[in-house]
Amino acid sequence: MAERVIGKVRRVNGPVIEATGVTDAMMLELVHVGEVRLVGETIKLEGSSAVIQVYEDTTGIKPGENVYGSGMPLSVELGPGLIGTIYDGIQRPLEEIFAVSGQFIERGLQLPSLSRSKRWHFVPTVAAGDALAPGAVLGSVQETQVVVHRVLVPPSVEGRLVRIVSEGDYTVEEAIAVVETAHGAEELTLMHRWPIRISRPVKDRLPLTIPLITGQRVIDTLFPVAKGGTVAIPGGFGTGKTMTQHAIAKWCDAEIIVYIGCGERGNEMTDVLTEFPKLIDPRTGRSLMERTILIANTSNMPVSAREASIYTGVTMAEYFRDQGHHVAVMADSTSRWAEALRELSGRMEEMPAEEGFPAYLPTRIAEFYERAGFMTTLANEPGSVSIIGAVSPPGGDFSEPVTQHTKRFVRCFWGLDRQLANARHYPAISWLDSYSEYLEEVTPWWEHRVGPSWASDRAEIMELLQREVRLQQVVKLVGPDALPDSQRFVLDVCTLFKNAFLQQNAYDDIDRYSTVEKQVKMLAIILTYWRRGSQILKEGVTLVTLKQIKVLQEVIKMKFSIGNDRPEEFDELLARFERALDQVEAVNV
Repeated sequence: MAERVIGKVRRVNGPVIEATGVTDAMMLELVHVGEVRLVGETIKLEGSSAVIQVYEDTTGIKPGENVYGSGMPLSVELGPGLIGTIYDGIQRPLEEIFAVSGQFIERGLQLPSLSRSKRWHFVPTVAAGDALAPGAVLGSVQETQVVVHRVLVPPSVEGRLVRIVSEGDYTVEEAIAVVETAHGAEELTLMHRWPIRISRPVKDRLPLTIPLITGQRVIDTLFPVAKGGTVAIPGGFGTGKTMTQHAIAKWCDAEIIVYIGCGERGNEMTDVLTEFPKLIDPRTGRSLMERTILIANTSNMPVSAREASIYTGVTMAEYFRDQGHHVAVMADSTSRWAEALRELSGRMEEMPAEEGFPAYLPTRIAEFYERAGFMTTLANEPGSVSIIGAVSPPGGDFSEPVTQHTKRFVRCFWGLDRQLANARHYPAISWLDSYSEYLEEVTPWWEHRVGPSWASDRAEIMELLQREVRLQQVVKLVGPDALPDSQRFVLDVCTLFKNAFLQQNAYDDIDRYSTVEKQVKMLAIILTYWRRGSQILKEGVTLVTLKQIKVLQEVIKMKFSIGNDRPEEFDELLARFERALDQVEAVNV
């Protein structure tokens, strides 16, 4: 639809503009303000006036300038070329913009989100005469060496296929098919547009029974998340939120990663932009960028674009989910997004709620996380979107509104602990504050994959950690020497578990990632020490004697010494450990 004048600027208040004389505008319509054509969106309509949220710097805009309507909502372009691209919060390609305008984005600069000149090799999978349902697959494009991009019928289109092109190379704007719909013939291209604030339709929601394997032991074993699940990672400055998300992005078994840097510091985003292309995907041996989309919206960019960035990211994730992929969305951080909501709400003079956040903050958080899920797509394919959102509570205070409201709408909570981070224990996920509500759903998968004792072993070690907390309170009062050997052994086993299992070195080639088989075997060795050691202590052996077993040093170092591809070495270590325990027991008898 061609642009038309829908009103004139009456008042400018930072990124919020009031327009008057508005007679032909829609709610949430994409608009352009002034002769520099600043991108904006109508967020309030009242009589002949409209409130517009502008996604660029409004310096120099003055009353009386025209506001141009586009006739469509703020949308993203979906098609081949998304993977490996770096966008800002409203899907402007930053690398192309840099080539045109240098280090600073020129106001009103409009470049297509997807390249209009690049040709993609399209292989059709349907034929003329076929009935096409919304979301059906027209064909495929090999977008990168690791991602096959399925070209979809837009969800709003349904009808009989009249014509489709033969296999060949096409741009995203060239017509590849003609569909006869109830409203007439419609041409389809390799790309289509979708409003960012509306979730893409699906056929059905499926139960979340398959875990998202991250390779991080504290997550997979203690607090697992299911594919299609939602996670909050709250933590104060320096506790490792971003690094935890980086590790998950690199090692998790999602097929597509969408990383949203929402209001983060520029140096952190620079690290992401420079390091991600260098990272090697452990499954394919190729660059991680071949299955990653980056959205960079730093804290010095316009605050309103920060508000839109997470919707841009999750819409792209839903698009790849509709192709049958498993997608993981990293939102870093939703606190900066909530702060953008607060600033925009204040400029619109809305009634504030707790700590100045708008009253609709819980609703917006819920709408975002509810777009996650394991779905049957319109093309009858299973696909999922998992959302892992970092939260940055001021001062590490988990009682502040964003953290508390987020906890209401997520089912997995990985609370980062300042003391663990200061002690260089990473990932600094607290085993006391964290929880996962996906345990029951993913237990059958674990028991089928690695053995029937997984749930009971996990419950046993969690109970031990709880006992250690209670004993540590006693130790602070009377010291460890006042405890009997049986209680000191609890402290000893928990220390072993924390150092040899929970702590993980992201820079070590062996320890940075653990398969589920390695995790289960490591846990079994530690629990064998606990069970056999407890029995031996009851028979009169001292704790000092028990700790002098030489094989115990190998157990402490097993995470570094035994690789994921050598699980049989864990069995050998367990056998040697049990023989050593047998010898200690025999000497006592």
